[in-house]
Amino acid sequence: MYPRFYKSLDKGSFFLLGPRSTGKTTWLKNTLNDAFVLDLLHSDTARRLLASPSRLRGMIPPEYKQIVIDEVQKIPELLDEVHRLMEKDKLDFILTGSSARKLKRGGANLLAGRAIVRSFHPLTCWELGADFKLDHALKWGMLPRVWTHDNPSDFLATYVHTFLKEEVFAEGLTRNLHAFSRFLEICSFSQAQPLSMANIAKDVDIDPKVVAGYFELLEDMLLGIRLPVFSRKAKRRMSKHHKFFLFDAGVYKSIRPKGPLDHIGDIDGPGLETLFLQHYRALSEQKRWDQQLYFWRTASSHEVDFVSYGSEGLFAFEIQRSPVVSSSNLDSLRLFLADYPVAKAFMLYGGTEHFRQDNIECIGFEEGLKKLPELFGTSLKTRRAPARSSRP
Repeated sequence: MYPRFYKSLDKGSFFLLGPRSTGKTTWLKNTLNDAFVLDLLHSDTARRLLASPSRLRGMIPPEYKQIVIDEVQKIPELLDEVHRLMEKDKLDFILTGSSARKLKRGGANLLAGRAIVRSFHPLTCWELGADFKLDHALKWGMLPRVWTHDNPSDFLATYVHTFLKEEVFAEGLTRNLHAFSRFLEICSFSQAQPLSMANIAKDVDIDPKVVAGYFELLEDMLLGIRLPVFSRKAKRRMSKHHKFFLFDAGVYKSIRPKGPLDHIGDIDGPGLETLFLQHYRALSEQKRWDQQLYFWRTASSHEVDFVSYGSEGLFAFEIQRSPVVSSSNLDSLRLFLADYPVAKAFMLYGGTEHFRQDNIECIGFEEGLKKLPELFGTSLKTRRAPARSSRP
């Protein structure tokens, strides 16, 4: 197991939400040694509690004061009983979930604000330490199993199939699994791109409102991310379309169809942006920032891939696969700096030289990823992962 840098919350109740296979349960079992665990993926446990949520108290041994309920979204009605036990018996609950859809849609009692909500993300280069290899991350992503599994390709194919079969179809989230599967393939071509609902609906041959619902489904299930356009005090006309990402580079590549007409840059370029996004989100959760992430795109198609804005400052990042930074590659960052001179601007590219040009810091992508906390003027407090004796 690789050491995770999430802060331990030994006291109080909290939700811990993140996609499946990010390591939530493993981390909790290794962090909260004295907690009692109820796994709602176990059919007998789920059946008993679904029939009568009030049975929860009788299933908890009296000596335990800290209880983990794994995959709580399976029985959202259970939250009323959790709330009661928090108030009456002063128990602390850690509630994990791989989907927020039923918790939101079912009008579930979210514990009246008594439990904070934390996010759990895939691995990062900081946690992998000496094991981190950019080529491996770009090809297979950052889910923990792809760094330990003998066959990452099989794992990812199973991951996507399980999501479709168990999470989407079995839960009744869509009545047309074929259309949703086709939608997933089409939206993988929109990875790291501004969204056009109308174009995707046309390609899938379904109503645009259904497509909008599918994107909402991906977000609710913590598998999709939409970034808005940064438009604060805009000095020019801006695009209105959001930018879309599947949450992990390996999951994105596993879903995206490939063929002889595909250029490697068309696939790896969005993959690099996804790796940056994954690391940014994990860092933001670890630091508990109030920074918000955007992208910047003008109506004339000048674009900066990521803009982070908040109390830490204003930061702009452009990501490119090419090992050479030409003057024209920096045009969008220059334009952004002209509008926002207080910003700090970075180009993370496929080369290794570290230099400054026109007040833009240019740094190799892998180095920039590893030094991302420093670029934001902060640091990480985490143990380095030891190198593994063998790698997949």
